[in-house]
Amino acid sequence: MTVLTLTPKRWYSWDFSVIDDARHLADLHLSNWRERGVLSIEGVDYSVFRESPLGDFILQHAGSVLARATKPSAFQRSFVIQYKEKPYTLRAKSFSRTFVLFDGSTQVGSLAPESCWTRRATATLPDDWALPVKSFAMWLAIVHWKRDAS
Repeated sequence: MTVLTLTPKRWYSWDFSVIDDARHLADLHLSNWRERGVLSIEGVDYSVFRESPLGDFILQHAGSVLARATKPSAFQRSFVIQYKEKPYTLRAKSFSRTFVLFDGSTQVGSLAPESCWTRRATATLPDDWALPVKSFAMWLAIVHWKRDAS
C-alpha cells in the first residue's frame, strides 16, 4: 500500500498537494463552478470531470479515458471506480469523512482526514494503481468533502 498525504494549498482553498514523505508528487485542482478539475502530475495535466449532472466522473488524458467512476445513488456517498476493466468501490464510512476503498468485499485502501478540525488527509491506496488513478480517487473524496462543507 502506498501512503500519501493530502495538504490543502491554502487555508481557504479546495486545491491540494499530494506528498509522499517529503516528495511532492501531484497537485489536485478543483473548479469553483462545477464538478471538474485538473490533476497535475509531474508536469502532465489530466482532466477530471462529470459527464453530465447525473453522469459518470471521468479521468482523461489526451482524449483517452483512464478511469471512470459511477455514483450508484444520489443518496449514498459512494462511487464504483472502473480501472483496468475492474470495479472498485469507494464508500464513505457512516457519519465520517473517511472513505474506504474495496476490491469486492476486501478493503484495499482508505482516505481519511487527520482530524475533524482539518482538511489535511492521509490516503492509503493500492501500489498497483497508477498515480493519476490514485489522484482521481482522492479527487472524488475531496468533491464529497467540498459538497458536505457547503
